[in-house]
Amino acid sequence: MNPTQTDAYLRRLGAERPARATADALRELHLRHLRAVPFENLSIHLGEPVVLEEDALLAKVAGGRRGGFCYELNGAFGLLLAALGHEVQLLAGRVHGDGGLGIPYDHLALRVRTVDGEDLIADVGFGAHSHGPLAFGERGDQADPGGTFRVVEAGDGDLDVLRDGKPQYRLETRPRTLADFRAGAWWHSTSPESHFTQSLVCSRITDDGGRITLSGRTLTTTDAEGRKETRELGTDEEVLAVYRDGFGIGLSHVPTVRDGQFG
Repeated sequence: MNPTQTDAYLRRLGAERPARATADALRELHLRHLRAVPFENLSIHLGEPVVLEEDALLAKVAGGRRGGFCYELNGAFGLLLAALGHEVQLLAGRVHGDGGLGIPYDHLALRVRTVDGEDLIADVGFGAHSHGPLAFGERGDQADPGGTFRVVEAGDGDLDVLRDGKPQYRLETRPRTLADFRAGAWWHSTSPESHFTQSLVCSRITDDGGRITLSGRTLTTTDAEGRKETRELGTDEEVLAVYRDGFGIGLSHVPTVRDGQFG
């Protein structure tokens, strides 16, 4: 990642270049990322390829001012953090669902070591999750605006990340490479069993600590106290305006679920 790409990414986040790769600097960038870069799966339904290569990720997130899902968001954020002096490892996760654990390489999260000695889990690619990084070695409750989190031993060296007592995903602790996640990204982009191919989502944290989410034509706004307001958008112009004004994404037409047309 060259200095020009780094500066473009920081501008995308509205952030200055940190003087040192400290835990406080990471926490600020983490929150800014969640506010500026939406969690979204639009590429799948717009027929755009999901490419897990460094230049492609940076071009999409920093240059194209788009979002993405976990592989893209945490993949790109990891590149930025490494360029700023953090020690970064990519960790593979499997999401807890009603049917048990998801596929291998179901999720990508980051383990980040800072120059002031903190060891943290950073995750800007899981939708509604913690606003800040979690302490990797802490086994007690970790309070966060997004809920109460806990990292617990899950056997075989794995860790479960819990939110408000409910398991969210299981992390392996062995470092991985970006290329390791290509099969998971392909599955989530093409399989009719993937929830990403079944629906549209675009979501980010708002500056006041709430959340704005557009699912197809359903707009949901949540305030910092958790109060929700949902309404259906009637016209294409309304939908495109929310993508533009609410998420900074300019689209020429309203994306729709591709309804199984995946290869």
